[in-house]
Amino acid sequence: MRAALPLALLAGVLTGFTPEDEALDPAMIPGLIALPAPAPVADAEPAPPTLTVPSRAKTPPLATVRPLAPADDLLRRARREGLRYVVDGPEGETALTIVPGLQESLSRTLTEYQTPWAAVVVLEPSTGRVLAMVEHSEAAPGLRGLPVKAVFPAASIFKLVTASALLEQGVTPADESCYHGGKRNVSESLLTDTSRDRQCVSLSEALGRSANVVFAKLTHRYLDPDKLRAAAELFRFNRPIPFAIPTDPSLAAVPDDPLELARTGAGFGDVFLSPLHGALIASVAANHGLWRAPILLERDLASAPDPERILSEERAAALTGMMEETVTHGTARRFFRLRELRGAVGKTGSLADRNPFRDYSWFVGFAPKDSPRIAVAAVVVNEPRWRIRAPWLAREAMRLGLDAVAGTSERRLAAAGGAQRSSISP
Repeated sequence: MRAALPLALLAGVLTGFTPEDEALDPAMIPGLIALPAPAPVADAEPAPPTLTVPSRAKTPPLATVRPLAPADDLLRRARREGLRYVVDGPEGETALTIVPGLQESLSRTLTEYQTPWAAVVVLEPSTGRVLAMVEHSEAAPGLRGLPVKAVFPAASIFKLVTASALLEQGVTPADESCYHGGKRNVSESLLTDTSRDRQCVSLSEALGRSANVVFAKLTHRYLDPDKLRAAAELFRFNRPIPFAIPTDPSLAAVPDDPLELARTGAGFGDVFLSPLHGALIASVAANHGLWRAPILLERDLASAPDPERILSEERAAALTGMMEETVTHGTARRFFRLRELRGAVGKTGSLADRNPFRDYSWFVGFAPKDSPRIAVAAVVVNEPRWRIRAPWLAREAMRLGLDAVAGTSERRLAAAGGAQRSSISP
């Protein structure tokens, strides 16, 4: 029997799924997919219930997403005390890792641009500290918790998972593939090489340009369901992410059918992602292949679990180089021309619902490339009239986040110096 996830994850899915604004024929969409629970082990705890991944053919999850319970909404409960936010709890007053100036600047931005639904998360990759977690919904003013809700289709962000799986199989960023078509759909005829394939790009260029057909062809050629599922599992899909605020598990259905598998590898699948998880995925490349748990409470830093290696340093470096293509020559190049962000890397994603119309846009990434200090995930859901999309929001979050981290470091050094002077003063 299928066990239900929270209503927000099961209530519906997207229609007109269009990674990077390319449409998919709704008639070709599968139904609900139940992910198998792990096999039971003797003397082990009972296996978790089967996860049911929503099909994108039904009502979008945003239609029925429910706000966080007031007790769980730590950011709403927090109060500012000088240069920090604190929240009261069973163990007394606790400071948050949130940087007030950054949090408030991004909140003003989303309010000013009247985003229908939007969320942005800023992390410090080296520690997992959450520096900002901001949301705004003009369409649903009472809605809270969007940064931890996996109600946003991952679209082409999932290409990062596919790319890591391809690297594992020996495909290199420089390997070229030729293709044609794919503007409206990825059909079976596009999965094999033909004389019509006259446009050729490297894997790195394919990620930067978000070339759907190339990723579908390479998935078909090099990956099977188990390999793609294993890659998704490494990146923490279909499993809980421990965090101070209850967080939806991001869900990825990886089908056995060869054509549907290829589409999933290209970003057309039933995959749902929370903004917090998006920032953590970007942090893996920033941390040279290490997964670090997110931290919201300062007291948890000392007891944070050791980072887990999920990619080799070589593959993480290759993935980072491919993400750089996105901001130098790819889908986000026009947003990252600022001098202070020339070292940024990332990945975009976009799609649209048709009825009612909703435009989803994503950006996940980090900066600077060679010495990462900030990891960001931004998602914006627009109606027919809109003002900003996710790559612009992520750029602003990176710019403001780098300034905030620099200021925080200066304050820490000053405080450390003051303490040292106090200890040696007569």
